[in-house]
Amino acid sequence: MDAALRRAVGTTLMPGFAGPALPDWLADELGRRLGGVCLFGTNVETPEQVRGLTEAIHAANPDAVVCVDEEGGDVTRLHHAEGSPYPSMALLGRIDDELLTERVGRGIGAELRAAGVDLDLAPVADVNSNPRNPVIGVRSFGADAALVGRHVAAYTRGLQSAGVGAVAKHFPGHGDTAADSHLALPTIEVDAAELAARDLPPFEAAVAAGTLAVMTSHLMVPALDAELPATFSGRILGLLRERGFTGAIVSDALDMAGASGGRGIPEAAVLALAAGVDLLCIGSDNSPDEVAAIREHVLAAVAAGRLSVERVHEAAGRVRALAREVGRLRSGPAGPLEEPPRPDPEWLWHRRPFGPVVAPVLLRLASPANIAAGEVVWGLGEHLRAELDAALPGATCVDVQHPTRAASALAPYPGRPIVVQGRDLARVGSLREGVRQVRAQRPDAIVVDLGWPEFAGPPRLDVATFGAGRASALALIALLAEGSR
Repeated sequence: MDAALRRAVGTTLMPGFAGPALPDWLADELGRRLGGVCLFGTNVETPEQVRGLTEAIHAANPDAVVCVDEEGGDVTRLHHAEGSPYPSMALLGRIDDELLTERVGRGIGAELRAAGVDLDLAPVADVNSNPRNPVIGVRSFGADAALVGRHVAAYTRGLQSAGVGAVAKHFPGHGDTAADSHLALPTIEVDAAELAARDLPPFEAAVAAGTLAVMTSHLMVPALDAELPATFSGRILGLLRERGFTGAIVSDALDMAGASGGRGIPEAAVLALAAGVDLLCIGSDNSPDEVAAIREHVLAAVAAGRLSVERVHEAAGRVRALAREVGRLRSGPAGPLEEPPRPDPEWLWHRRPFGPVVAPVLLRLASPANIAAGEVVWGLGEHLRAELDAALPGATCVDVQHPTRAASALAPYPGRPIVVQGRDLARVGSLREGVRQVRAQRPDAIVVDLGWPEFAGPPRLDVATFGAGRASALALIALLAEGSR
């Protein structure tokens, strides 16, 4: 087999791994011109450790791109232990200040550049048109295509001005789904005209703003291709090229069920490359055997005529060009690390006036984490004890592991103010039941949705924070301490 072709196949691969240190096998793969590495929360301990890790990756292959999901809000890798200090995209959309969004993008970019990261798998360009979406939600700037497009462009400008490449996601739009592509293969049931008017404009805005890359989504769009998911559809990915995008197309993780379910990662890699994907995100904890199996399967597909040599070399060329573009972004001096914006209670929505809350009981109703976010700290809990003691002295944090038994958590706290909080209260039945029980006993309880809010129907909200991350939580603390206006 042609050695140049083998190297080209390796250049299209971007695995992940577990742990804070670069494994020997991955260093060897990088030496064979692996295209990139994707970092996750398990790879992050301290800023100094992350910088050492990225330096080791670049020492093994200076052309490799290091990627990470650092969206702000609920999805953070650098701050998974304490929560992102930056607002979620939904909160930025709620505030609707493009200069603030650009500042947040620049701040995140400066942190990533200091950590040695090349590409941020952000911004989310999905229009969250389905409020019951289980995977996008507060990761989206909103439900209006024009608003999302403006903020996608602002975030992209800010991020790339700091020297880190943007990757707009998840093309052609994951906002109108009721299933999570980590677990299943969702379907977008709209016609081509509605897709063009609602879902594609934010990606066009990202391209116009100069985004270096675009990430695909693992979902069916029958109006565009009735047979293949977007990641495997040349017809769908071709829409990007028709709109003038010349950068790299990156796949969402191929270990997700929407991509590899029923076919395996190696075959998913072949189909994605054939459709026009350039850089294959493989997963979060890959092994040397997995990477070798993917490479050999791709080479076998070329030998069998299922995948052209020219397409593999084209993909590898775009990955190399991506690395050069990151170098171009970083050709100037690094700017200073910026302070994240100070959380402001005015960012939040509230329904009714209430006075300052004194020594509240903060009930946090447990729910499964968004798979894209992973297990990170969220909401008002003990991880914010210092901030709670400063602003809400006497506050008691209570985690309710079984929300359908929330009423029993109230018994020890007669007469205390109650604040009940959860993520996506309207979407998750157990959370609705938990809120119902609390309200039945304590009609004065303040109900806070930390997820994507629904303002009609039960449970009736008192406060919406548009995210469960640290920035939203600190704004909520300030709101409770000051009272609503």
